[in-house]
This record gives sequence, C-alpha cells and structure tokens, in this order.
Amino acid sequence: MSESNPIRVGILFSETGDISTIETSQLMGTLFAIAEINEAGGINGREIQPVRYNPESSPGLYRVLAERLVLQDKINVIFGCYKSDTRKAVIPIIEKWNRLLFYPTLYEGFECSSNIIYTGAAPNQNSVQLAEFMVSNYGARVYMVGSDYIYPYESNRIMGDLVLQRPGGAKIGERYVPLDATEKDFKSIITDIQKVRPDFIFSTVVGDSTQCLYRAYADAGLDPREMPIASLTTLESEVAQMGFDVGAGHVSAAPYFQSIDSEINRLSLSNFRRRFGTDVVPSAGWEAAYFQVHLFANAMRASGSDAIDLLMPHLLGSEYDAPQGRIRIDPSNHHTCLYPRIGIANSEGQFTLVRQATRAVHPDPYLVTHSLGDWTLRLGATG
Repeated sequence: MSESNPIRVGILFSETGDISTIETSQLMGTLFAIAEINEAGGINGREIQPVRYNPESSPGLYRVLAERLVLQDKINVIFGCYKSDTRKAVIPIIEKWNRLLFYPTLYEGFECSSNIIYTGAAPNQNSVQLAEFMVSNYGARVYMVGSDYIYPYESNRIMGDLVLQRPGGAKIGERYVPLDATEKDFKSIITDIQKVRPDFIFSTVVGDSTQCLYRAYADAGLDPREMPIASLTTLESEVAQMGFDVGAGHVSAAPYFQSIDSEINRLSLSNFRRRFGTDVVPSAGWEAAYFQVHLFANAMRASGSDAIDLLMPHLLGSEYDAPQGRIRIDPSNHHTCLYPRIGIANSEGQFTLVRQATRAVHPDPYLVTHSLGDWTLRLGATG
C-alpha cells in the first residue's frame, strides 16, 4: 500500500467531559474500521489517515475544531458528534464550505442536511417501536426524565405524542436535569415518581449522568418488573458504568446490541476486542461509527475522490453488511435503513432481545407515518 498520498479524514469525538464514555466508544469504532480498511490495502492503495481532535464535550469547541479541520487541515470528510447540539454546532461549517459529516448517533429527527449522512436511528426506527412495546406490556402512563438540551426535549415530545395516541395514554411527569447531574439531582424526581406511580419511566438522560438516574431508582427500591425505565440512550456502555445489577430489568431500543446472533456481529466484536481490548464497551453508537467508515471507503473506491459532489452519488443508495444486518443509505433523505430492536438488560451487562426487525425499516425523520413495519419478531417471553 502506498504511504505517499494518504486520505486524510477528520474525527471529532470527545475523549473528556460528560459525553466522553459514549464518544470514546464511537471513536474506537471509527479507528477500528480505519485499521481494517488500511490493513486490507486502503482505498485504491491509499491509506486512510485520521486527523483527530478532542472537543471536550463542548458544542462551541466542536464548531471551532470543525472549522480548523476544513480551513487549516483541508479535510473534506468528518466523522463525529454524539449530541444534537454538537451536530448543530458543526452544520453551519460543513454547509458553508460544502464538506461532508458522517453522524453515527440516534437523534430526534426533523432534519435533513445535504451535507450529512445520518447513520443513527431516526424516531420511526426506535421511538415508535419502544412506545408500542412499553404501552403493550406495562401501560400507557409515562413519566419523562431527560437531560437539559434539544434531543431530550424533542424526543420526549415525540414519545408523548405516541403514548397519548393510545387508550389511557397520559404524560404524568416531565423533568430535566443538567448534563453534569449527580445522583442528588434525581432524588426529588424519584420521590415524585414514587408518589404518582407511572406505568413506566422514559429516560432521555445522556452521558455520565445516566448512571446516576438508575442508581437513584435502585436506591429507592423500585422494581423494573413493575415500572421499568425505558430508554433509547441507555445501552451497554451506560450499563457498564452503572453496574450490571443496577441496569438489569430495564428496557432499551436500538438497531444494534452486542447480543445480536449473527456471524458478522460475533466476528466484528471478536476482532475489535483482539485489537483494542475490553476497556471500551461497544454499543449502537460504536456500530454506526464503524460501518459508516466502510460506507465512505466503498464510495471513495468507486468515485476516486473524497469531494462531496463526487462521493455522494456513490453513497446514496449504497449498502453494507453491518453487524446489525444489511443497511442502506436512503437516497431521498440521507438517513439509513436500520433494524429496530427491543432489549431488556440482564445481569451480565448485555441485553436480552425480545423484539427484532424482520427487515430493515426505512428512515422517516419527519415521522410522516408511524408504521411499525415487519419489526415484531418476538424473541423472548415478555409481551
């Protein structure tokens, strides 16, 4: 492989700050894919060379570093961002200079930038399925707890709309905490939950404070068999932080869990751990960060360039055999066809799958329809 003319790509994932745990997982998924591609001969014989910065979980720093990647480092393609406010901080830069951002995180939808490839779940690929599962199995009275920024507000609005459409649906509480919340910030919320007794709690708490909500719940003696916490953002990495016993019994929805029973998934996990060890916990953000680099590499092999105008015709409509299944970029909205799944955390820090898509669900970021699609393959005894 020629080392003389590398393909330089930008990486913006936080290694410090309140979202560093999940973004470190996404960073390592990105580096894993780059290593695989380079070892297999690169892109048409050229090595991918990451230009990597640490935005320290600060939206303002994401914007500054994105501009540095574009103007100083002359980067055309950036992989990065977990939170919606960090993505929105980067968008003006990539749109102004016509660069490309690969965004590997579930989000609230209602956006479609021609300069972004969205590889995380849109609301019709996780919120719709989670609402149906929770209402069918636990009841339609929901209490919402979220971090204080755009994604939780919008995600709670969507979940509220979905629940209120069901018989007996009611939103009986909605509380928000700072991104750096500690366990004491949740004590009054848990006290209120004990008083009003919802059927389930919907958590849009993100980052390191996630563990504090679940620990406060456990300390209060609440039982997830009767009133679980349901979440789109609490996955294997968050369960590892809080402790397997604390997370056990709670419900999450995502396109990817480590427990997916497929040869591609098992091989990917084995190769990742052999290369990087077990300190980083793979989850849905890790998987999307991983497969989106392969999508880029395949498109550039076909286009011969990393310029967005030449890449995009080869990205839109492209497919890849990811650990979750064969995914596809929808040409109409730049989002990804994914496989909704519902998992219940178990005592080993993994998720027991109880619902799984039988085919990829097309992304509908504007929730024009609320179709469940063929997602309701029942894998467990629940429901």
